[in-house]
Amino acid sequence: MPEMLVEMEQEDVDIPSRRVLITGATGLLGRAVFKEFNENNWNAVGCGYRRAQPRFEQINLLDSIAVHDIIHDFQPHVIVHCAAERRPDVVESQPDAASQLNVAASGNLAKEAAGVGAFLIYISTDYVFDGTSPPYKETDVPNPLNLYGKTKLEGEKAVLENNEDAAVLRIPVLYGEVERLEESAVTVMFDKVQFSNKSANMDHWQQRFPTNVKDVATVCRQLAEKRMLDPSVKGTFHWSGNEQMTKYEMACAIADAFNLPSSHLRPITDCPVVGALRPRNAQLDCSKLEMLGIGQRTPFRAGIKESLWPFLVDKRWRQTVFH
Repeated sequence: MPEMLVEMEQEDVDIPSRRVLITGATGLLGRAVFKEFNENNWNAVGCGYRRAQPRFEQINLLDSIAVHDIIHDFQPHVIVHCAAERRPDVVESQPDAASQLNVAASGNLAKEAAGVGAFLIYISTDYVFDGTSPPYKETDVPNPLNLYGKTKLEGEKAVLENNEDAAVLRIPVLYGEVERLEESAVTVMFDKVQFSNKSANMDHWQQRFPTNVKDVATVCRQLAEKRMLDPSVKGTFHWSGNEQMTKYEMACAIADAFNLPSSHLRPITDCPVVGALRPRNAQLDCSKLEMLGIGQRTPFRAGIKESLWPFLVDKRWRQTVFH
């Protein structure tokens, strides 16, 4: 009789039949994507490189044999390709390495996905556009201003050339539950906001649409689930938050969310002269996904408060709000 019980218990531990592989699973977006699928009845496997073990598989995406092996061993139904060199200034300084990861590895992944019939979602960027005539639809002609945008656009082409059934998901600047403030161009501003004894210049020229990684993760899962039912779901898609803000306005909103002063923050309205060129306003039109019933948007103040409160220096504020 006890043997019967053991058998029944084992049957209860049901591994979900839908399998998803996530690249860049150690990164800000990848962690959220992994969590979203994992918590919604998918068998999720994440892979990373430097920070992979012990939670994720350690795979060098430039090693085509290793990529082939994991895809053939796991046989995923879906692959979400989050891994990329996404820092524009790093791409400018290390163009060959960035091109290897953003273009060559993406094309190879698309080919391997096609080989096992997996639906690939390639994460791309609003920086494929020059920002002169927003909002941008999926059918608008890209014109990237910097090498980062160019490598991601070349990655899109490499993916769709190697796998006509793949999807490209373009997204803007991301934020979310960071491990370090420097993980996101939004959260990195928090120290400048908190240390109000020193004035801080903040960009007030580039129009951004800060987007929560949890929302992008939900969109990836919804897109994957829609595709499982409908093979015509493929091609290029846009997702974005809908609150337009400059970095200065984001910094002020962060200050407001934590009841901190913002008078030390100074708006700089000139076009930035250092670093890679940035588009002025590359707003993405998201109506194509919305028409499919796909999407989720976390209000910026709620999302940023959740993301940043662990990094709050003034503990007194924490106690009044969370106790």
